[in-house]
Amino acid sequence: MIPSKTDNVVYRKVAGETILVPVHGDVAKMKKIYILNNLGEFIWERIDGRKSVDEILDEIVENFEVTRDEARKDLNEFINSLKERNLVEEAP
Repeated sequence: MIPSKTDNVVYRKVAGETILVPVHGDVAKMKKIYILNNLGEFIWERIDGRKSVDEILDEIVENFEVTRDEARKDLNEFINSLKERNLVEEAP
């Protein structure tokens, strides 16, 4: 799978944190702001519609002290949670 960000979210770095804000039309759903941890931010920055989940997984293993199995589990959970919220989709 190659994940891609949808148009349903804006993200900003504020005070050193990455914040995701789901939007509908021009109205931000301010009650549903998501603040990403370091790993979430790392993954979010790599979701570009070109990199596969396996490529992102390789980068996680290279940059974090984590086993490949643990990284795969965390990555899949994060991607699935973003998909459930319509913040990412499979790239065409």
